[in-house]
Amino acid sequence: MTMKVLYGAGPDDIKTFDTARLRKEFLVEDLFRPGEVSFTYTHVDRLILGGAVPGLTALTFGSGEEIGTPYLLSAREMGIANLGGTGTITVDGQNFELENRDILYIGRGAQKISVASHSAETPARFYMNSVPAGADIPHRLIKRAESKPLDLGEAKRSNKRNLRMYIHPQVAPSCLLLMGITDLAEGSVWNTMPPHLHERRMEAYCYFDLAPEERVIHLMGRPDETRHLLVKDLDAVLSPAWSIHMGAGTDAYAFVWGMTGENQEYNDVAPVALSELR
Repeated sequence: MTMKVLYGAGPDDIKTFDTARLRKEFLVEDLFRPGEVSFTYTHVDRLILGGAVPGLTALTFGSGEEIGTPYLLSAREMGIANLGGTGTITVDGQNFELENRDILYIGRGAQKISVASHSAETPARFYMNSVPAGADIPHRLIKRAESKPLDLGEAKRSNKRNLRMYIHPQVAPSCLLLMGITDLAEGSVWNTMPPHLHERRMEAYCYFDLAPEERVIHLMGRPDETRHLLVKDLDAVLSPAWSIHMGAGTDAYAFVWGMTGENQEYNDVAPVALSELR
């Protein structure tokens, strides 16, 4: 298991960032390495991003040595989305089978977590979000069919998309973590359009199902001083509470969104008019 640390930056800082510095602070690459478990710890609301691509032999993690606690989840909760082939997650001896686009919620206090794929040819790709938690909530597997779908956007504006809530008070409760998956409709390219801010929550995106040669142009920054990142398949982007987040892809794609902060009110946002963007 490896863990990288990012310290984040404020809106005034990024005025001086070149492309390399912006990518270093807000883009998380190489989370999904075959046969490894990789984590990135960010001081942006102390979110941990993780990726694991196991083979038939399980990969095991759970130690809290890197973060100064007995176990990784001694004071944290976690959501794990499967973005690959069918796999199994074992939490302290309890087995959960995840198919593509299923999400497992793991409550505070879990000690030993193992992940394995059912097929070496089509391995599972487990994407993880973990945040501090102040309550003990039972583990729960949320199948794709159990998630809550919302149809958003319009075809004429190229932003038609299907958003599915998984870890959410209306589907599966947590302490502070929210997590779901959004798919763009055929012919649409824009996500989270028009953009917004949510000062009381940060967010992370993990883009997936993007062809190797294609890219998403992810826009971030304050509304009056935007910046952009060119993002490939299975890259993750950190979006602090002070930043907008929206993007346009050169081809079909999807993304996992995860949030944490002061509340779990999904609609607690401040819309930003396109005319305000600079």
